[in-house]
Amino acid sequence: MKIFLVWICVFMLYSCEYFNAKKTSPEAILNEELQTFNWNDVDEYPSFSVCESSISKTEKQACFQYTLTNHITNYLKKEKIVVTQDINDTVILQFHISKQGDLSLLKADIDSLTKQEIPEIKGLIQKSLDSLPRIFPAIKRGQQVTTEFNLPIIIHVE
Repeated sequence: MKIFLVWICVFMLYSCEYFNAKKTSPEAILNEELQTFNWNDVDEYPSFSVCESSISKTEKQACFQYTLTNHITNYLKKEKIVVTQDINDTVILQFHISKQGDLSLLKADIDSLTKQEIPEIKGLIQKSLDSLPRIFPAIKRGQQVTTEFNLPIIIHVE
């Protein structure tokens, strides 16, 4: 009987360990949450005020890209560009939008023929960005975030 009571006491002492709650530090919770994020996607894409009526995320993204592309191409159409050869090129523009909604051109991938015929093309694109309407930054989990993206622009000059 004494052996049985000793075993029950030992068992009770070790079983009490199962009821202890594990204490998790805030840093461990934060690290776990950070690993579950998809850092390449945002909840809401950057947008212009004309795109706010779009309901879905993909519609807002398409509206933003269309508005930006349309603004740049309309600006370039108004400029008097004289070339000796026909230009039909796709320029890849890399943009950065800050948390405050400031858009900046990081890089422009321009063909050598286009650079030769229109040496001021990058400056013209930069000037077109200066007259853009206000941009609302992207949102990730309720916070405004910085984003970068590429946008193809077709340059066609005869």
